[in-house]
Amino acid sequence: MASTTTPRPTTPPSAPGAARPGLAVRVLGDTHLLGRRSVQLLVGLAVYGVSMALMLRSGLGLDPWDVLHQGLQRSLGLSVGAWVTLCGALVLLLWIPLRQRPGLGTVANVLLIGAAMDLTLRLFDGPQGWPARIALMAGAIVLNAVATGLYIGARFGPGPRDGLMTGLHRRTGRSLRLIRTGIEVAVLAVGILLGGTAGVGTVAYALAIGPLVQVFLPWLTVPGPAQTPRKG
Repeated sequence: MASTTTPRPTTPPSAPGAARPGLAVRVLGDTHLLGRRSVQLLVGLAVYGVSMALMLRSGLGLDPWDVLHQGLQRSLGLSVGAWVTLCGALVLLLWIPLRQRPGLGTVANVLLIGAAMDLTLRLFDGPQGWPARIALMAGAIVLNAVATGLYIGARFGPGPRDGLMTGLHRRTGRSLRLIRTGIEVAVLAVGILLGGTAGVGTVAYALAIGPLVQVFLPWLTVPGPAQTPRKG
């Protein structure tokens, strides 16, 4: 009597050197709309560097991390953009004990923002007069919020400083607001001691950046596969 058992299909062995399943997800997040996400990431990081440079050229104060970067530049030399890159790399090292995993966007953040900032500083000297400087400061803050929405919305992973904040939140159980405030107050204090510029722009940035990002981020976030409406 013949057996009625249905034979199981065999799975061919993986070829030597073939990519392991899930590797692209770990490195890139999901690969849905990868082209759009890649362009948005690069544009967002470049615009972020431009916005930081414009904020510096306004001469009215910087966000806390840039106060530190400028203080390091004034105390130790190198360019402000170089310190943006170096500090980003050093912060990324702090991810190791926190067991944070960087994404493509994390690495790109370290490499691109400082370069874009330095290039803009070479090309743009900044305006004279209070009205123009105030307008430049306000425009830089809005541009920074748009850039933040672009690179976060590309879904390639957080920047080094944001990852430090979320990593500490996960390991300590403290609120994100408390951890972010503590980090930025410490960074600001060190930056001022090193000669960085804090002022009305620092306060304006602190008050405005959160609400502005909250406005732009939903519009700029690339939808994942489950969020994309089906055609037809």
